[in-house]
This record gives sequence, C-alpha cells and structure tokens, in this order.
Amino acid sequence: MPWQGTRDPYRIWLSEIMLQQTQVAAVIPYYARFLARFPDIAALAGASEDQVLQLWSGLGYYARGRNLLRAARQVVNAGKFPDTVEEIHALPGVGPSTAAAIAAFAFGRRAAILDGNVKRVLARCFGIEDEKAQWVLAAKLLPACGLETYTQALMDIGATVCTRTQPACERCPVARDCVARRDDRIDTLPAARKRKPLPLKRSTWLVLLHQGSVLLERRPSMGLWGGLWVFPERLLGDVRSFCRREFSCEISQAKKLPVIEHGFTHFRLNIQPIHCSVRKILPHAEAPGRIWLDVDDAMRAAVPAPVKKLLLELSGRK
Repeated sequence: MPWQGTRDPYRIWLSEIMLQQTQVAAVIPYYARFLARFPDIAALAGASEDQVLQLWSGLGYYARGRNLLRAARQVVNAGKFPDTVEEIHALPGVGPSTAAAIAAFAFGRRAAILDGNVKRVLARCFGIEDEKAQWVLAAKLLPACGLETYTQALMDIGATVCTRTQPACERCPVARDCVARRDDRIDTLPAARKRKPLPLKRSTWLVLLHQGSVLLERRPSMGLWGGLWVFPERLLGDVRSFCRREFSCEISQAKKLPVIEHGFTHFRLNIQPIHCSVRKILPHAEAPGRIWLDVDDAMRAAVPAPVKKLLLELSGRK
C-alpha cells in the first residue's frame, strides 16, 4: 500500500483516517491526490475547509475531512506531531484504535489496535467477542519485538484472509489454533448484529440551470454533508413563485427528474430533483452561502456524490 514503509506520522495519520469505514481500493486514489495537493501537515493546516472537502468529495463521511483540517492546525500550532497514544487520541477524529496504529507505525510505540478487521480475527481465533475482553487480549498478544510488522500483519489477515464472508482459511497462518474453524463456527463468529430497518427520509432538490450555470448552496458545517455545496433543498408552495421569491429567478419550465436513492449509515434518503429552466436572473440573486457556477466548475467543487452524479447527467457525461 502507498502508505506503508514510512515513518512519516502525517502520511500514516492521513491513511488511517481515510481508511475508517472505507475500503482500501477506494482510498488509494484519494490518498494520492491529497498528498499531491497537501504534501505535508503545514500545507494542510494552511488550507481552507472548502479546499479540503473538494478533495474529499465522493469519499464519504465528510466529518473526517473537517476533523483532519482541525487536527492539522492543532499540530502545527503545537510545533510537532504528538508521539504518544494518549496525545494522538486527543486529536479531533482520532479514536483509540486509530491512535494506537499511528503510534505504532510512526513512533514504534507498544500499543494494541482493535479495528473491525482485528476484532473479527480475534473473535474467530479465540472465540472471544466481548470488546473489553478483546482489548485485554490484544494487549497481551503484543510481541516483544517486530511490533510494526505484527500490527500490519494482523490488520492484513483480517482484510485479505479472515474476511467477513468466504474467509480463505487454507491460507491462514493461525488456522491450526482457530476456535471458529475447530468448532465449525466460522459463519457465526463474530455474531451478526441485528440490523433494524433503516428509516426513510425524503428531500427535494431544486436544480436551477441558467445558460450552463447551476445554483448551489453551502450546507451548515455540522450535520449531513456539512460544509459541502448542494442544490437548494427546500420548496414551499409553487415552484415558480418560490424561486422568484427565494432565489430572484424567473422560471420558464420546471419538471421532475427521476428520484435519486442514497444510503447512509443510519437512514436512507430519497431525493426528488426538479429541473428548473431559468429564463432570467434578477438583480441580487446571489446571497451568502449561495453561488452560481458553471456546471463543469460545479463538478470540481466540494459536492457530495449524488450532486456530482446529477451534474454529470445534466452535462451529458457518464
């Protein structure tokens, strides 16, 4: 992986944050683009939130990008990257397992990790599912030397061998000692969590287009898609009168586009886009937090994946 074989805490920290709840294949191109734009932590600390979110666009879980920027500024103000698990854990967006991984890989600290892959390996190998017991076990298993190699290997076993489904037990270096394999419990360890049906939420997007430009508004920093640019998301009353009153736009035609379905961790979102052809933009159409952008420029802005997908469709691209 491009983030392996280095002691640079910035690169290790960046990769660990990007890998939270995201697959390796998706992270690699984002990691490369991020480093090309912000080669060190000082460059990142000097960036704006919009610049960071623009590069993060499409990777999801955008609070990670905002926390990354906050943490970079803290580190630069402190004068150096923290080198203990406790200090790293205190950075915004860094949990205990992420802090341990950074401390181990960057500074050789003796620290146990417990990410999702490692939890699965320990649950199957030792038949232990309780998280507190797993933390104790993970600490006991730390070797006297070769800590970085051991930590990386443990993560890699979970990611490539002891996978959630169809694990490659024939390639596993600890198959002989595996409780799940011995007791024929590979499919039940760890036990699947009961998933509640995700609630459905609905939203309306007003896609205002005028001579190749589109109107976007910025979401509040906190909450869903915080800090990103999206289409206006509310409609009160008739489309034409609302757009004239709210956006100082005269609409010649408005039609519904196919509904967009987008899934989040805790809910599903159904979006009804309404394509609004703008005949005329009245004076004072722009307001704080809103901007008219050429469609091509909008696709390069800090927009969430569903917005970028719709912009691509509007531009006739695939």
